This record gives sequence, structure tokens and C-alpha cells, in this order.
Amino acid sequence: MKVVFIQKKWFWLLAICITLSAGAWYTAKLAAVETAGSSPPVKEFKINMVTGEFKSTTDDGKEIEAYRWDPGTIYVPKKQPVKLSIYGVNGKAHPFYIEGTNIKGTVKKGEETVLELHFTKEGIYRLICKTHLDIEHNGPMIAYIVVD
Repeated sequence: MKVVFIQKKWFWLLAICITLSAGAWYTAKLAAVETAGSSPPVKEFKINMVTGEFKSTTDDGKEIEAYRWDPGTIYVPKKQPVKLSIYGVNGKAHPFYIEGTNIKGTVKKGEETVLELHFTKEGIYRLICKTHLDIEHNGPMIAYIVVD
């Protein structure tokens, strides 16, 4: 059997290299967490919306206005709970419904209305204000909820 003698300086260099390698391996192993069989926690999906108003005056002095949901289009994932928060900024009250659902309510100025939504079918759903249905009533005040 052969015996190998290592000088003291090379011994310490080899010990440092082994320690660094073991530390790197241990750190990499901690980052690779086993996830098979467990489902990730559902992250809350929250969307914020406000009521808005545009005002202007025509050349003949007539004041015109239009009410809007802002943003006018939102995208939500299918089969995931969504919290829609609507804050009333302009207009006294906006009674609404979401077309194709049984969801309805009223957004009032200075108040937050929170809706718990959960769409199971893809499609485009319209959020419609019943007060501002058309141009004659300062609308249409419609937002689009795109579910995919």
C-alpha cells in the first residue's frame, strides 16, 4: 500500500475546497423543494375599479357628460376566485348587474363595493350600470369582464 504525504499548505487548500463544495451542494439542495402531491396555495386575485365621469361643453355651450367604469376591460382567470373592488368616485349611485350571472348591486359615491366573483365558463361578461344605459342617460356605462 502506498502512502501519500501532502504538504500542510495543500492540505488546507484541499479542506477549504471540500468545505465550499459541500456548502454549495447543501444550499442547492435546499432550493429544490419537493412539491409533488401538494397543490400550491391559491393566491388572491384582486382587481380595483372606479367610477369615472367625463364632462365637456359643446361649441354651442351645451354641457355634456359620460360615465364610465375604469378600467373598462378586465381579465380574470377561469375557475379562480376573484375579488372585484369598485370605488364610487363620480355619480351619486350606480346600480349594476353582470350580464349572464345573478350578480347585481350598487356602487355609491365615496364607498367601496366588493364583489366575490368565480367564473367557471370562458367568455365576455358585461358589467352594466342601469342608470347610464345609453347616450341619452350619459352612457353607456359598460365594462367588459374577459374570462379565459
